[in-house]
Amino acid sequence: MIILSNDDVARLLPMEAAITVVSDIMKTVSRGTETLPLRTAIPVGGANKMGVMPGAITDPACFGVKLVSLFPTNPSLGLSSHRGAIVLFESETGGAIAMMDAGLLTAIRTAAASGVATDILARKEASSLVLVGYGEQAEFHLDAICTVRPIETVEVVGRSAEKAAQFIARAVQKYPNIRFCSGTDVEKAVKTADIICTVTASPAPILEGRWLTRGSHINAVGSSIPTMRELDDEAILRSQVWVDYWPSAEAQAGEIVDMIKSGLITKDDIQGEIGAVLSGEINGRQDKDQITLYRSLGIAAQDLSVAHFVVTKAKENNLGQQVAF
Repeated sequence: MIILSNDDVARLLPMEAAITVVSDIMKTVSRGTETLPLRTAIPVGGANKMGVMPGAITDPACFGVKLVSLFPTNPSLGLSSHRGAIVLFESETGGAIAMMDAGLLTAIRTAAASGVATDILARKEASSLVLVGYGEQAEFHLDAICTVRPIETVEVVGRSAEKAAQFIARAVQKYPNIRFCSGTDVEKAVKTADIICTVTASPAPILEGRWLTRGSHINAVGSSIPTMRELDDEAILRSQVWVDYWPSAEAQAGEIVDMIKSGLITKDDIQGEIGAVLSGEINGRQDKDQITLYRSLGIAAQDLSVAHFVVTKAKENNLGQQVAF
């Protein structure tokens, strides 16, 4: 077995490569060939949880499980809110072949999925980005969106003006040609945005549909359990909505769960899975005035495919620690 650290993952999984890998696996997922049980979240005290995400994919052929702690207050300690490990098995004899840090890999693959969705749903000329949130996911979403669109302006908004400004101080070093600004007024920021990424841990809506501008694209990422939601009802009703994987969306996406239960929408109001758009089976954006929305939950297939990519690259570059297992 090969053991790979956070630093190994960072070196071996650049955003551009992650976007390609995630795009490929999402097409496979939408063909219905993969085995993807729903995420299990186990309470471990207070707001903290342990998530268990098993799965098996056919291309590349492998299976495995991600075990990750979800500790919302970790960022105040300088730590990721997602900490854990992924164990990858090969499909021929069932042997465990790799274990790697799950926190960074999760952050990269989640942002890469938003990059994939943005690339096929956002207007081609989209150049302004609003990040609602300023944590680890905001950092990687900035990388992902800049990979697929010629971003010229970025506004970072959240409850803390100080933290938003600190995020920009770091980001401008990496993207000196982008105009950055920060604040706390989400409504003002999103009214002029081409692309919006909500990357918060908010349990209640922080983005209202009445604020949205025609032609905008939203990646809703931060809420991954049915009791949390970042968008209000009007945001869903005004948007054309695509999801990563319908079985998880109908069970765990708070907006969709709530609105189907209340009768405000049905399954038919959801456009479909993003992989089906990539495969040409269903339509993406139909005109420049549509508001498009990608509701992301993250699925084990993404973890497994990028983990397999990292292991392959680690062998090519002789990285990682080999242990008998």
